[in-house]
This record gives sequence, structure tokens and C-alpha cells, in this order.
Amino acid sequence: MAHTHFTSIPLIDVSGLYSEHFAERQRVADELGRAAREVGFLQITGHGISRELRDGLVDQARRFFARPLEEKMRFYIGQSSNHSGYVPEGEEQFVGGSKDLKEAYDVNYDYTEAAQVYPLLGPTQWPDSADFKREVGAYYRAALALGDTLFRGFALALGLPEDTFAGITRQPTSQLRMIHYPLDPDPVADRPGIGAHTDYECFTILLPTAEGLQVLNGDGQWIDVPLVEDAFVINIGDMLEVLSNGNFVATSHRVRKVSEERFAFPLFCACDYPTRIAPITGLPARGERVYTPVNCGDHLFAQTAQTFRYLRERLEDGSLQLPDGAAGLSSFGQTRQEVTV
Repeated sequence: MAHTHFTSIPLIDVSGLYSEHFAERQRVADELGRAAREVGFLQITGHGISRELRDGLVDQARRFFARPLEEKMRFYIGQSSNHSGYVPEGEEQFVGGSKDLKEAYDVNYDYTEAAQVYPLLGPTQWPDSADFKREVGAYYRAALALGDTLFRGFALALGLPEDTFAGITRQPTSQLRMIHYPLDPDPVADRPGIGAHTDYECFTILLPTAEGLQVLNGDGQWIDVPLVEDAFVINIGDMLEVLSNGNFVATSHRVRKVSEERFAFPLFCACDYPTRIAPITGLPARGERVYTPVNCGDHLFAQTAQTFRYLRERLEDGSLQLPDGAAGLSSFGQTRQEVTV
């Protein structure tokens, strides 16, 4: 399996996925499938998420990240029970030792049931702002509903029943990241905002406020993703590549040359914590790669624990253990060994 020599990112109107007519939903699904097979990235319009919701999210991000660092650190992610909260610059470190030039606030589905025992599920750590919780929470719910619609579309694109993924996305470990890239005083310097990587989850719904995202094609060239009015960027993640038996591809991407203040809001759409991620029975393989099954939540937690400083420190002092069979960073799904950062 190899990526194609694409030079642009497909733009798809997905409003037909909401049609009562199956033929229309299938038509749009076929477009999604082509993009997922050939590029692993696409942009969508017709998604139904209002400008009011999007503007509210951006406004709350601007307000929160404008606070002094000591105020933001009151909501440090290392204080949460479900890996939610403020992520200062330098907290994350990916394979190869690269550190990202960004800060973030991570929001999970706000599970408040006492019975939840999984490390990535539970009550979200919200900052001390009712407006933040209301507006960010409203956007999260709308984007998660869009994710459910895209899951149905991707199922149709694979020739599967439309509700294939419904049973494994009831209490998903889907996380919304509110990312802030500060103004770069030296935009010429070749330093990453986020280093090259593929996403762990099934797919990502990204709302950006400026350009800067780049995608690696089959020729090893970095292709810029343009900023399109009212569009979301969608990219396939490792888990959907595996579930599709390699028919969909997770494509390496990065954020480069951040010459202006930039915000980005990726919702990483995943499955329920105990879901076994393996090729769906009956899907023919594309390519010769054989995928080793993993537990969805355990894999996400293991990757997170090896990336975030506060969790790595707990691994080092023995207060935290990785799940059995945990894979190393960038060792699952579409590993792009040729990528250099």
C-alpha cells in the first residue's frame, strides 16, 4: 500500500450524507472513500455546524490563552483524572524527541458517572468560566455528532452497513484539542509548530483559523492545506486504516512556518475504550501489511503516556504502568519511516 502522488486536497460537500435517500448518501460516501484511499486527507463543507458555534469556540480559546501562564497552570492537565485541561508549551514530546511550539487545552466527553474506571474517560477539568464550558461544550457535542455522520459515510464507502461503527462509538474516547500557536517572531526559521506524525484515532475533524498545515504525499513532498471558508479538514487516523484493512490511509502531516498567531481545533474521533481495533471481517486487504490488533483505549492511553511529560514522569518513578502489550510511539497503523522533522 502506498500513498498517491496527490498535489491537492479533495473538497467534498457532505450535505448529502443527511439525505433521506440512500443513493445520495452513497454518492457522497463514494467521494469520501476515494479521498480516504488516495490521499487520507480531505476538506468538507455542508457539515451543518453553524458559524455561531465555531465563532464561540474560537472566542473562548482567545480569551483563555490570553491569560497569564500562572493562571492557565491552575488547570494543568496533570491535575485531572481523565487527561483534560491546560497543556503548556513543551509538555508534549513525540518520537525523535521533537517538542512542539504550541499550548493547548484538552476537552473530553464530560462523563460524570462514578462507575467510569478508564483513564481517558471521566469528568472534564473545566476552567473557571461558565461561558467557556457552555460554548466549548456545545461545539464539542455538535462536532461529535458530525463525527457520527462521517462514521456512517466511511462505512458505506467500505461497502459495509451504514451503522457498522454505531455499536462501538457509544462512549468514545474522542478528544477535542484547543491549540494555540503563538506569533512566531522568526517565521523563516524551519521549526515545527507540530512535528510530522499520523493521528492515533479513527479520523480527525479539524477547524483551523490560519494556514500552516502540510501533508506528505507519495513522492515525499509536503503539500499545503489551504484555508477554505466554512470548511473542516478531515484526515484518516491509524485506527481507521487498521479497521479498513489498509483500504484507507493515515497520512503524515505537520504544522510548519507559523508566521502569525494561529488556532486549531482538532476533534480526534475514536471508538469506545474496550473496542478491539483489527481489520473488519470480510474486508479485503489493500497491500501486504498485516495489522496486529490492539485495544482502542489502552493503545491511546499508552501513546499519550509516552508523549506527555507528567505521565512520562509517573512511568519513570513507577507510579504508572503501561497497559500490557503497549506499543511504542508511531509503531501502529501507517508508520512513515521516511519522514524527517
